[in-house]
Amino acid sequence: MADFINMTLGDWMDKQARDYHDHEALVYVDRGIRLTYKQLNDVARRAAKSLLRIGVKKDTKVAIWATNYPEWLYLLFATAKIGAILVTVNTNYKIFELEYLLRQSDSHTMMFINGLKTTNYVEIINELVPEIAEGGTSIGFKTERLPYMRNIVYLQHDEGEPVPENFTSWNEFISMGDDIPDSVLDELQASLDCHDVINMQYTSGTTGFPKGVMLTHYNIINNGFYIGENMKITSIDRMCIPVPFFHCFGLVLAVMAAITHGATMLPVDYYSPTAVMNVIEKERCTSLHGVPTMYIFILEHKDFEKYDFSSLRTGIMSGTTCPIKLMQQAIELMNMREITICYGLTEGSPVLTQTTADESIERRVTTIGRALPHIQVKCVDPETGIEVPDGVIGEICCKGYNIMKGYYKMEEATRNAIDENGWLHTGDLGVRDSDG
Repeated sequence: MADFINMTLGDWMDKQARDYHDHEALVYVDRGIRLTYKQLNDVARRAAKSLLRIGVKKDTKVAIWATNYPEWLYLLFATAKIGAILVTVNTNYKIFELEYLLRQSDSHTMMFINGLKTTNYVEIINELVPEIAEGGTSIGFKTERLPYMRNIVYLQHDEGEPVPENFTSWNEFISMGDDIPDSVLDELQASLDCHDVINMQYTSGTTGFPKGVMLTHYNIINNGFYIGENMKITSIDRMCIPVPFFHCFGLVLAVMAAITHGATMLPVDYYSPTAVMNVIEKERCTSLHGVPTMYIFILEHKDFEKYDFSSLRTGIMSGTTCPIKLMQQAIELMNMREITICYGLTEGSPVLTQTTADESIERRVTTIGRALPHIQVKCVDPETGIEVPDGVIGEICCKGYNIMKGYYKMEEATRNAIDENGWLHTGDLGVRDSDG
């Protein structure tokens, strides 16, 4: 194929629905959901028309506050088809963080679940938008606290879960646009450009308020494609995804890597080692993503020996420094002989460098790999900005197709991150060796 995928995510899903019509795209073991690429695309189209019905347009911000629910993915592809911007919300947020994000992003519509751990999302939403709890409607309301917000939709975990009073459920929402002709959606989708912003992810950073990183179709599709290439992903691969969709790890390293290669996605709602091991064994997964802690919980689980990992081949360990011993255990005990490590940051869509499935184990456990194709990476003196020689510590900087459009409504912060020559300054220190 060409060096770059010059398509919107909506157009790409149409293509995959044609090319992989009957091939499994999405499987939820615990929910009994099995969708082909054609079926997944059909659900996304239906959701896109329902978004249009409730007033969502191109560039409208649609927030989702949920763990790895299937609706998360339906919404990702639906917003892409109409040019709306999906705003991903950290599932660990409390009320003040959520309010800041919804206000700063100018979010117009929001989808949310019941809660996570000890945080009750319903109580938080009712406090933020008392108009709904006081007998209003969750579609087409107005509230002073969130001036742009108009719609809130509740995502049930299963059919039997009660919907909070006065809230519209996903099942009610999904049929709202059924009377909109396909031609309306097709015409809108055809008007979009792959360099349009599709996604806003908020980075906590080390100081100040979170910043909304604006990523385009082009950013995330191409980054996902090259990540998958390094893992040798093909349509026969089955990827277990326990990392959160709201983070680039789940969204790009997993979902985009899978759908650009016609692979099957097997998400886990919320990480639990037992759930992950169960999915791997039952569905014969070939790939697994996780941060080092996730792998430790699996390897040290009391029932580890009872599970069959023989189907695994590859995957990614990333998110923080990956201990050499842990990488070796994943290779030897979990059969992940082609496991890779990635390094990046949200502003880089996110991956800058990655080890490959072909490299020696030593290379894969002691480095963070080389720059992905079409991305330049250099180390510079943090004081002078001048590039340092190989073997010398410097700030890692990168340049390429993967650089964010900028931080939403934060021009100065954007200028501080991306210099006048287009180099993104990561703020991280690294050393490049003579092999790159």
